[in-house]
Amino acid sequence: MKGILSFILNLIKKWKLLTLKMKGITLDDEIGTQLITGQTWDQYCDTLKAAGGSILYGNPPKNARTQAEAYRYLARLTRAGLEAFTEYNDPEFPVLKRLVHETVKLGADNPDNYYQNAQINGNYEYRITGQRNDVFYIGFFTQNGSYGSTGGLSPCGSLEGDDLVLNEDGTFEIIVSKNPRGQNWLKLEDETTMLMVRQTFMNREKENIAALEVGTINGPIAPKSLSPQAISEGLDLAGTFVSGASLLFAKWSNDFEKHANQLPQMSPEKSNAAGGDKNIAYYHSYWKIAADEVLKIEVKPPACRYWNFQLNNHWMESLDYRYHPIHINAQSAILEDDGRVVVHVSRENKGFKNWISTTGHVQGTMLWRWWFANEFPEPHCTLFKLNELDDVSE
Repeated sequence: MKGILSFILNLIKKWKLLTLKMKGITLDDEIGTQLITGQTWDQYCDTLKAAGGSILYGNPPKNARTQAEAYRYLARLTRAGLEAFTEYNDPEFPVLKRLVHETVKLGADNPDNYYQNAQINGNYEYRITGQRNDVFYIGFFTQNGSYGSTGGLSPCGSLEGDDLVLNEDGTFEIIVSKNPRGQNWLKLEDETTMLMVRQTFMNREKENIAALEVGTINGPIAPKSLSPQAISEGLDLAGTFVSGASLLFAKWSNDFEKHANQLPQMSPEKSNAAGGDKNIAYYHSYWKIAADEVLKIEVKPPACRYWNFQLNNHWMESLDYRYHPIHINAQSAILEDDGRVVVHVSRENKGFKNWISTTGHVQGTMLWRWWFANEFPEPHCTLFKLNELDDVSE
């Protein structure tokens, strides 16, 4: 299906170019006219205005706090999109930037992760150099497509930390190319648009992330002058990012609400299309917990390299993990004698061993991850009144 849709989109693009040619107008002429007349900016603003419809999709909570978070969310995506596609959008001079972080959140971003992205494409080859340091995990990925495009993001190549060949001093080099090269190789294709790096902490306060740099191999020594086409396409991509990502995850949130206070597994095809890790089993869902209620989640973790659970708002932004206990992982969790983990999600902590704070929210999305697991148990969820816990708590 994706191949058919890409074929159709290419036909549309070719038809547009043919139409311009029949009119005696080049694409550069068309872009120049749109920039001079202000049409480029108008189109970008129109796309942002249309993105506002995402916060009305389905049946979002009708309260001022959730809607305030929605507008902040769109503003954050706007900031991230402009930086990614108009400032750091040159594939000849890629820069690893944090598209998602503490104040730009997207698609149930993992509080244990340090995300970095760089714009690349299949016309070049790249070299990544770095110092491994002691962060628990590091993974390098190439992605085709983009948020908001018909096919979404799709996996291309991957290089996991365990497969990374290091020098004696902990440094390393990775070649990103279409054909295998060197000890550390990351696959690149004609359709590749993004380099993604995920670093995962078990303990964010004690571990040090890898220091990384990326650059083209035998590329130019200085960037070209800003081209009209680059800024035109950059604004188009920035607007598409805001509208596409916000609508995608609004749809997800709306779907998750159908199985609120449960944690079923999401299909890998769906998570991969949004840039998910193929080695992770995702249990996305929705939660609704009143101020006098607590959601009890029980499961016995399987043999796996890592797992975690997190709470998000309705827009699938992780709640503020800088100041609140909104997630738990394989290292921070306190297990029962039989190996089970019991998590309690509520506004108020009644002395729970593994307490997750709603931070005053009464609903939102949530996510449990199993990473490199040998089996995939579904966490069992039960909603109680806080005053009932004397009878049912561990």
